[in-house]
Amino acid sequence: MSDKKVRVRFAPSPTGGLHLGGVRTVLFNYLFAKQHKGDFVLRIEDTDQSRYVKGAEEYILECLEWCGLAPDESPVAGGHYAPYRQSERKSIYREYAERLVGQGHAYYAFDTPEELERNRQEIPNFQYGHAYRDTLRNSLSMPLHEVQQLIDAGEPHVIRIKMPENEHIHFEDMIRGHVSFDTSQSDDKVLLKADGMPTYHLAVVVDDYLMKITHAFRGEEWLPSAPVHLLLWEYLGWKADMPQWAHLPLILKPDGHGKLSKRDGARLGFPVYAMNWFDEKTGELTPGFRELGFLPEAFLNLLVMLGWNDGTHNEIFTLDELIEKFSIERVNKAGAKFDFEKAKWFNAEWIKRSNGGRLKPDILKVLTDKGVQVKDDDYLLTVINLVKERCALLPDFYQQSSYFFEQPKEYDLNAVKPKWTDAKTDFYKALLIMLSYSEVSIEAITFEEQFKKLAEEKAIKAGELMLPFRIMLVGGKFGPHVFDIAALLGKQETISRIQKALVEFTS
Repeated sequence: MSDKKVRVRFAPSPTGGLHLGGVRTVLFNYLFAKQHKGDFVLRIEDTDQSRYVKGAEEYILECLEWCGLAPDESPVAGGHYAPYRQSERKSIYREYAERLVGQGHAYYAFDTPEELERNRQEIPNFQYGHAYRDTLRNSLSMPLHEVQQLIDAGEPHVIRIKMPENEHIHFEDMIRGHVSFDTSQSDDKVLLKADGMPTYHLAVVVDDYLMKITHAFRGEEWLPSAPVHLLLWEYLGWKADMPQWAHLPLILKPDGHGKLSKRDGARLGFPVYAMNWFDEKTGELTPGFRELGFLPEAFLNLLVMLGWNDGTHNEIFTLDELIEKFSIERVNKAGAKFDFEKAKWFNAEWIKRSNGGRLKPDILKVLTDKGVQVKDDDYLLTVINLVKERCALLPDFYQQSSYFFEQPKEYDLNAVKPKWTDAKTDFYKALLIMLSYSEVSIEAITFEEQFKKLAEEKAIKAGELMLPFRIMLVGGKFGPHVFDIAALLGKQETISRIQKALVEFTS
């Protein structure tokens, strides 16, 4: 590690929803920065205006806020290296592109999109590079005066990097170790488009240099672009300031074959975006982890384990623990298969470990959205702590707790009626009398003892009475210990529910 202050960046394009792989990239950047007392920068790479989607930048910021990964510098937070939207930095890039042309490392290309498409159709595996550049309309194949005439006349053109032929370039990746490339395999990428906007290749190098980025973590799908970026750092004279790179492994489909996509999530029934994303152009709603009922702590925890571990069998980590323990060298090279059942396990574990106060705002929203009226905060906290171990997702709290606030609207009669007898009717009538006219305590342990004693007096096995009693109170075969439920409901409400259910059971 050098003496420079650590500065990392996440640089998404505002083109749609934020994939869980993108959030993992944010997380790894954030953990590395905070561990080294550095800065985490959010930079919006919106140079491709044709793909810009309204609302996408706000969505990205909301995702980071929900995850608790606030950037130190961003278009909203500002910072010493503003602006943080590349579209607002447009005037910066041409200077560097022109410098590369002047050095002979880049050139003007006047080919129209139609001409390029014709070449692709006529030439198998056509690439704009050393094999064909001399036959195309560019400043390498045309006389200088003709090039100048076209520029003076305002002829649309791009600036392309001139990739050298048969050179080997290399770098040390923090995850993959030594990586080398043959430059002949790379085409002459466009650096500056006809509208004056830079492409990703030029902008990422210029901005990383000007913003003093020390470490760049990005997905392995960017590895093929590394030769272009390496040469740009060299050609612009900035090689000594090039950030250390780490190319993160892919998040794979559950079967391990290929990168996990939005289509896979739709096909297999789970989200791949951090939050719901609504595409105004198509009217399509893509579901997210937040709306499905994941806690942000669990979401981050499951993401960090997709490709990293701390060398132990531990799987549950708080964000503070991750900041302390994270090491980029322990990130695997191989892709990590996404397992939705494992993801839900992480969420269930975090729900169990969270206290009622942490969960209360989320659960209150779940219940009120379903029309359940909650009038007592302390009562709600008690309910949450009683049922949370039975919930994998936040919406599970509706089924597992709504009966504490309202009587069941329907009963699982199929679980009761086939085995219902007059003796059971007699037992519950006796139980009602006992509850109504005696000093029987409704406290869980005492009430359970009295319940079993009455069953013994009526010569009925207590085990045969438990399920009907549960269904009387909650409507179905779920919930915590049935006498804990009765104790929390109270004597009068328990009496009311037994009376109501008996009518249904005996009709």
